[in-house]
Amino acid sequence: QVQLVESGGGLVQAGGSLRLSCAASGRTFSSDAMGWFRQVPGKEREFVAAITWSGNIYLADSVKGRFTIARDNAKNTVYLYLNCLKPEDTAVYYCAAGLRRYSISYHVSGEYEYWGQGTQVTVSS
Repeated sequence: QVQLVESGGGLVQAGGSLRLSCAASGRTFSSDAMGWFRQVPGKEREFVAAITWSGNIYLADSVKGRFTIARDNAKNTVYLYLNCLKPEDTAVYYCAAGLRRYSISYHVSGEYEYWGQGTQVTVSS
């Protein structure tokens, strides 16, 4: 059974930083893209970042220059580094893995098969 477990969320002041982790179990994702999305109540889940198996990084325009994504294939883990946080970054952050075969639509939530339970990030002003 595949599981993605996120951690690292919390309450932080504007301008602060967090590191989110997503540990996968049940299968290896070293040959797959992994991503992060976020969602606030009443809105659709939105793309934040993705990293391919080869290390190519894709970031949403709203987080470029502030967030980055990295992976450790030996640990089957993907990280999201959140810097210069703003109140509008407040959301539940979800890890995603298992991109549909041959897909390059890293920013589309429906292309991913596996999801974590989410971790809350709250940025106070």
